[in-house]
Parts: sequence; C-alpha cells; structure tokens
Amino acid sequence: MDKNIVVFNTLTRKKEKFEPLNSAFVGMYVCGPTVYGDPHLGHARPAITFDLIFRYLKHVGYKVRYVRNITDVGHLENDADEGEDKIEKKARLEQLEPMEVAQYYLDRYHKFMDRLNVLRPSIEPRASGHIIEQVEMVKKIIKSGYAYEVNGSIYFDVEKYNKKNNYGKLSGRVLEDLLANTRDLEGQDEKKNPFDFALWKKASPEHIMHWSSPWSEGFPGWHLECSAMSTKYLGEYFDIHGGGMDLLFPHHECEIAQSVAANGKEPVKYWLHNNMITINGQKMGKSLGNFITLEEFFTGNHKSLSQAFSPMTIRFFILQAHYRSTVDFSNEALQAAEKGLKKLMQGIVTLNKIKPSANSDVNIIKLQHDCYDAMNDDFNSPIVISNLFEAVRIINSANDGKEKLTIKDIESLKKLFNDFAYDILGLRDDSLYSGNNSIDGLMELILSLRKNAKENKDFSTSDKIRDELLKIGITLKDTKDGAVWKVE
Repeated sequence: MDKNIVVFNTLTRKKEKFEPLNSAFVGMYVCGPTVYGDPHLGHARPAITFDLIFRYLKHVGYKVRYVRNITDVGHLENDADEGEDKIEKKARLEQLEPMEVAQYYLDRYHKFMDRLNVLRPSIEPRASGHIIEQVEMVKKIIKSGYAYEVNGSIYFDVEKYNKKNNYGKLSGRVLEDLLANTRDLEGQDEKKNPFDFALWKKASPEHIMHWSSPWSEGFPGWHLECSAMSTKYLGEYFDIHGGGMDLLFPHHECEIAQSVAANGKEPVKYWLHNNMITINGQKMGKSLGNFITLEEFFTGNHKSLSQAFSPMTIRFFILQAHYRSTVDFSNEALQAAEKGLKKLMQGIVTLNKIKPSANSDVNIIKLQHDCYDAMNDDFNSPIVISNLFEAVRIINSANDGKEKLTIKDIESLKKLFNDFAYDILGLRDDSLYSGNNSIDGLMELILSLRKNAKENKDFSTSDKIRDELLKIGITLKDTKDGAVWKVE
C-alpha cells in the first residue's frame, strides 16, 4: 500500500512528507469538545476532518492511537482565565451537578457523531479524570522557572519563556506586538502580563468543581489538560496534533510552551488544523450566536433551513472542501451536496446492473491511482470525490451502452467505491433516512427492546434482534455507552 503521504504542517507552514516517529503506532491527538451544549456544524468539521485522516492512515496500513479529549472542567467563559466555568454555568442554570451536564452532552455528542459515521477514537480522556497528571506537570513547569504563584493561582510566565524560546512560532504572533497592544491592561488582574495564562486557578468559594493541590483548592487551566493527557497517552513527542484553526492561538501556542517548559522538548512533529465553517463570511460558533445544531439540521427545525438534511449530506458537504479551506454555509450549498451525494450513491446502484463485456475501453486503475494521489497530497478529499464522480460518469455511460466494462472493470469499480467512498470518506447510502429520520426512531425502539431483553437476561432474544438486523444490512456494536448501529 502506498504510504507516500504529504501533510501541511502548520508549524513550518509547508508540506512535508509524513514519516511516523516509531513503528509501534502513529500518535494522533485532537482537541475534542467542551461538553456544555448540543453539537453544531462547527463541531462536526474537526470531527469529520480527523476521522478522514484516522481512516486513511489505517487504510494504508498504519496502526493509529487516536486520542480525542473531552473538556469537562477549566474552560472558562470567552476562553479566558477569569469568569465562570462553562459547564458550571450550565449546571447552575439547569440546577444539575456539573458532571450531569457533562455526561448528558457527551452522550449527545456521541449520538450525533455516530450518525455522521465518525469513528470513535482509540482513547477519549476527560480533563476531570486527569487532575493528578496536570498537577504534576505544573510542578515541572514551576521547577523549570517558567511559572509563578499569586494568591494560590499559578501562571505561565510567557515573557520569561520567550527570552529563550519562541512563543508565537505556531501562530506567527510576535510577543513584542502582544506587549505593545496589551501594556495598558497591566495591573487589572493578578498576572504579571495579560497574555500570561493560568496553569492552576484557586477556586472562589462559589466554584463547584475544585481539587486539592500544593498551592490551593482549585482547578486546572484550560490549556493544561491537552499537554498533560497527550503526554500520558502518546509520550512527550508524538506525530500529529489536530484541531480547528480557532485553537491555533492561544490554545495550541500555550500547549507548546507548557510542554517545552515541562519536558524540555517540542511536543508534536506535525500540527494540522482544519479551517472554519462560516455563515456570510463570519465564523459559525456559540459565542457569536449564529450556529445551527446538528439536531436542527437533521430535523429541519431552523429558520435558515428549508428542509431536513441527512447526516451523510452534512458529511458530504464538509468533505467536498479541502480541510484547510473555509466552508461557507448556505441552504443552497447543502441542497447541492444532497443532490451530489444521491448521484454518487445511485451510480453504485447502477454499477450492480451493468452486464460485463468481453473487452474494455476505460482505465479504472488510473482512477484508483488518482484517488490515492489525492489522499496522499494532504488528504485532498474534494479531488477524491471528483474522481468518484468520474467513475459514476463511466458507469452511466456503460449502462447506456456507450462504453464497455469487463468483469474485472466492474469489480475494480466496486473496490474503488468500497475503499474510497465507504472506508476512507466514511460515506454510506442514506436513502433509508428519506429526509425524515424515521429509521432513527425505529432503531431507537429496537435498541430499547434489545436492551430490556439483555437486562432481563433474555440473551436469545437479544442475539436474535442483532442477527435479524444483520440480515438486512444493519450492524450493531455493543459499547460501554450502549449499542451503536450503522448501515453497511
């Protein structure tokens, strides 16, 4: 299998040949969601982007350890070091425990990612479950001389760090410019400089989530969790760190500084960032109030939508653009994606009806090579899709008697779609949804009946439900969070 993959490294701002650090596994860490609200289209893009990369690396033969974190503590309002924790704020409003809020929205996130056919990561650690690792990392940063304590809170000394290192190397920010633009804010809080960031915050009396530490009863800063958890599961230096472009500064910049201060080395070889989804040129997100949740897309219950759109239409819409390009949302663009996906899936159906000829006048092998070349060129999904549409053109032409396909051609085309449309792009035939999600309700009922059967130790009924679903092309997989299903 061709492994001549080239990736665009945000750190060096150029394309580089992908060469894993060791033969045991490719280490990939991706910043996951802060679980305090329903996932929206902006959450779907990084999930689908790095699912594509995960799928392709596995397809070409790599063993991948994919770690995607869950932020359930320490992410304060407006990505700052002051204000209320986003999950605590939601808990107060809904009169729940913070972990109830986190669990509810994590379950919702998993549900919608499953419907988008996003594979689960190898490891999905929570920030609240790794307090010990974060405290130990803070100790190492203090020992290295790049942190200071104020009233029980610990801050990273960016200016001191920058004297020997380059703070801003990932984002291209220059510390002198940050100094010039923020000097007038000095003295308004306890930090030496406004751009210093919290490693550990002393909890105020009303703060619900807090833990013991050598400095205070408090909680970790938002940036710290990714450095601590990536180090724990992937080592001090690993292959790929991914996330949205909006995390490049300050989050990922701070991650580099923390890791260098604690471990004495750069944490990541290749930094990959997906670009934003925009509405009328503006980033889609909760903070701007212009987001549309995935549930609203799937039901059509939003003023900007003329209809419901299936999960695969959303996935196809995102994959039609290269992950480093912006995607501007419109109802018309989604309708075009829906039409294109139907054309692609209909081509696969037509392929099964074609009668083979004794000879051929097409070159299917070139299409396969072109698809691999596209994926090897920084995971260029739109070029893969264009090649799949060329395959559909050939299929339709052969079906009309204008071109000839041998048995070998037909089998090669089936493999092309199986490898690239299904396995790598993660698409599936969503015609079962019929735009009204009726199968979802039916499957929820079936899974509920199966769950009841298992709880009553009626394993024969439980197994029969699974086996009968398999006969009609629906596979079940039991996980610790419950059964998940997909159409094969």
